[in-house]
Amino acid sequence: AKTPNSQCIEDLGIGYAGNTEPQFIMPSCIAIKESASVGEQAQRRLVRGVDDLDFYIGDEAIDKPNYATKWPIRHGMVEDWDLMEKFMEQVIFKYLRAEPEDHSFLMTEPPLNTPENREYLAEIMFETFNVPGLYIAVQKVPGCLMK
Repeated sequence: AKTPNSQCIEDLGIGYAGNTEPQFIMPSCIAIKESASVGEQAQRRLVRGVDDLDFYIGDEAIDKPNYATKWPIRHGMVEDWDLMEKFMEQVIFKYLRAEPEDHSFLMTEPPLNTPENREYLAEIMFETFNVPGLYIAVQKVPGCLMK
């Protein structure tokens, strides 16, 4: 059950601390509107819609007509921070229905994550979402603690 100031856990199995299982398990994909340009730039594709909240994440993003499916995380590492920020925005507000400034967050990272990636994640969580607390754990450690 959700209580005020309960901790949020985000490992693409998403939910609140104290629950026996994640509330949501979803693929880390995002579908954004995509349109082909014309003329000499016919090979280029222009990404549109992300700033307008015209995008889908997780299972909703799979095989969406007129949308391009992007994967901001590859092999456990974030490759596109702009898309990842939009993904996290949807997770927090749409799925968890949380006000991030009211919750501390536990997030996971791959074992060989770079200090720069960890710092950038912290920057997004503190500066964009105004979370009061953040703990970044290596992916397998929280699972060991739950057994």
